[in-house]
Amino acid sequence: METVVIYFENIPSLHRSLILVGGITFFWVLEGAVPLFQFNYKKWNHALPNLFFTLTTIIVNFALAFLLLKTSDWVTANNFGIINWLPDMPLWLYVVLGIMLLDFFGAYLAHYVEHKVKPLWMVHLVHHTDHKVDTTTGNRHHPIESVIRFVFTLFGVFVVGTPIAIVMMYQSLSVVFTQLTHANIKMPRRLDRVISYVFVSPDMHKVHHHNVLPYTDSNYGNIFSIWDRLFGTYMELDRERLIYGVDTFPDEATNSTIKDLLKQPFHKYRKPTTLGDVDNTKI
Repeated sequence: METVVIYFENIPSLHRSLILVGGITFFWVLEGAVPLFQFNYKKWNHALPNLFFTLTTIIVNFALAFLLLKTSDWVTANNFGIINWLPDMPLWLYVVLGIMLLDFFGAYLAHYVEHKVKPLWMVHLVHHTDHKVDTTTGNRHHPIESVIRFVFTLFGVFVVGTPIAIVMMYQSLSVVFTQLTHANIKMPRRLDRVISYVFVSPDMHKVHHHNVLPYTDSNYGNIFSIWDRLFGTYMELDRERLIYGVDTFPDEATNSTIKDLLKQPFHKYRKPTTLGDVDNTKI
């Protein structure tokens, strides 16, 4: 474990890039071999706006990365934060707790708040208005959301007290799980269910992309499923019943252009439909 910690403490930017690019490439190929849905689309055309937002996410995180480093250095030097106030523990447990708590603040809590605060939901909407969810959807975030997510992660680093090695581990795992859970792959149901008891599985997360409430407001986790189970936001829906998108923004053509997606957060707020409010939700 010490070797792993040292590696992530000094992980080269090239290696972090390879995790991102390699993950997208791997799941892109896997989608072709074992697809969950046979989408009738030109995959590259669909991917272009999503890859654009992946690039803006990288730019935002790169520009603000020094804040993560400074904060992590400060909490380490001052022995500040939750995991530093706990009794001495094995290194592996220290790392696992650090990643789990960062997953709560940087992913679950950020995601939950984005769904509950109207202006933030309008920003987050860009992620949900993809009608054909695949591995490229994972980083389809408006630049404003990238900043919001960064702020939550920074807050998590401060409160949890994580050294930079754990921060890098968390971010690397977060990228891989984001690609996995959005990938259009058909995992055996039993395997998916077993995974979902501890980690976020593909079927579990795709429930979150169903186009109506209450499913849209469920399964907020990114790496660990325990937060949804603990806070009562875990839901199940048979994958054959999934309809992607958001019912209040149904125009797929508009939801597929970079220009319109950049403007999407500034539309008038529209209340999502609850299951049963309209006939087409009875699937």
